[in-house]
Amino acid sequence: MLFNSLHFLIFFPIVTLVYFIIPQKIKNLWLLVVSYYFYMCWQPTYASLILFSTASTYLCSIAISKAKTHTTKKISLGVSIGINVLILFLFKYYNFFTENIVALFDNFGVQLSMPTFSLLLPVGISFYTFQALGYAIDVYLGTIEREESFLTYALFVSFFPQLVAGPIERSKNLLPQFHQTHTFDYTRAKKGLVLMAWGFFKKMVIADGLATFVTVVYSAPNNYGGVQMIIATVMFSFQVYCDFSGYSDIARGCASVLGFDLMRNFDKPYLSTSFKMFWSRWHISLSSWFQDYIFTPFVWTNPLRRFGITNPPVLAGVWLVFLVSGLWHGASWTFVIWGLLHAVYRTVEELMHRYYKKPDKHPKPLKYWSKVIWVFSLVSFSYIFFRANTLSDAMYIITHLFSDIELLFTNGFFISQLKSMLFFDKNGIPLVLCTLFMIILEIWEGKKELTEKISEQKAPVRWIFYYAVILLILFYGNFGKSPFVYFDF
Repeated sequence: MLFNSLHFLIFFPIVTLVYFIIPQKIKNLWLLVVSYYFYMCWQPTYASLILFSTASTYLCSIAISKAKTHTTKKISLGVSIGINVLILFLFKYYNFFTENIVALFDNFGVQLSMPTFSLLLPVGISFYTFQALGYAIDVYLGTIEREESFLTYALFVSFFPQLVAGPIERSKNLLPQFHQTHTFDYTRAKKGLVLMAWGFFKKMVIADGLATFVTVVYSAPNNYGGVQMIIATVMFSFQVYCDFSGYSDIARGCASVLGFDLMRNFDKPYLSTSFKMFWSRWHISLSSWFQDYIFTPFVWTNPLRRFGITNPPVLAGVWLVFLVSGLWHGASWTFVIWGLLHAVYRTVEELMHRYYKKPDKHPKPLKYWSKVIWVFSLVSFSYIFFRANTLSDAMYIITHLFSDIELLFTNGFFISQLKSMLFFDKNGIPLVLCTLFMIILEIWEGKKELTEKISEQKAPVRWIFYYAVILLILFYGNFGKSPFVYFDF
């Protein structure tokens, strides 16, 4: 079921209405049933994978909490991690690894035959397995007490607003909320609905509109010049941001209406002045997951000590995290290279700050915006690998990005390119204006979220914003035709 579909517009009000009518003691059961229904609208059989992941981590958490020795605790955690990683590997990475192993042996003249599977990638598998893994690790570390109720834990793993594309919630944040009493709260519901509307606007108006041009160029890059490729790449930067942050806003809005708080997943990432700042603002739930469960344990346990490296291997941890991040996003060399590119960015930045100069905490406007443009440009460059259909397409785009750049200085060329961008379909000009509208609002929002800042304005300003967003969705929204980008991960 897509958020941006008629099905969901019927589903969500019914879920909410029933939720606030039924007795408290069966509210969680109701949410669990509708969450599984929500997921089964895609592929009913794959709901069994969620159930299997849920049951295995739940049983392992019992074993961890009841273990008499540290060794038993480690074995129980290892079983939980092994089961979830195995699920991910079989459905997402098996064919990728076997194909590359066969190709490697083939280069040495050895003919190797390995079976492959034609398995449909389960929607959201990377999200709910990481959420389940985080819970098991938290129980092992003593961060939380294990959840006694299987029903409550199953709801934690499958809670429908964030089931298929996050945020990847932490057990210490979300699990306790399922034990609280939730009654209808007008203020919270209003906040949630406004957040949902803003998410729908970013996804259905901006992201889906930009996707029209981006898809055309990236589907056949050899048919286009460098200028068009640059435009398409910059457009994709905004497309993927509006698509994914739009999903997160809708998810958080749904949860808010029902009485739950989900973590903020994006915080103006394209206004970052460093790559460290960018990754503290982009897909925050995943970045912090990697920080807590991969980077920090790796640095402090220092498995490289046996090779004579006594200091905490910070840069090695950075490369490990971005390698895993690339693979998490997809079983393809394009995603691996995208991740390693960001490892290079962070390494260079870290070395410069370590041996050259610490970044300014409050840079002057010119320096601030030059840094923002620099970071955005390199992030956009990395998206070439993220978006390209194949590695060869990505290399073609990179090697032809500036193939006709001199034409920009030819009379009329820039105007013709601008027109082609604005008029590539009937909604071109409104799309550009809507994108500018979003950028201006996000710059204006400051430390508070946009929807919170809007709620503090006088009634005329609030209602102008509400009506503008709703009308733009109705006139230019792409209803139910385009899945969210991160559903593929």
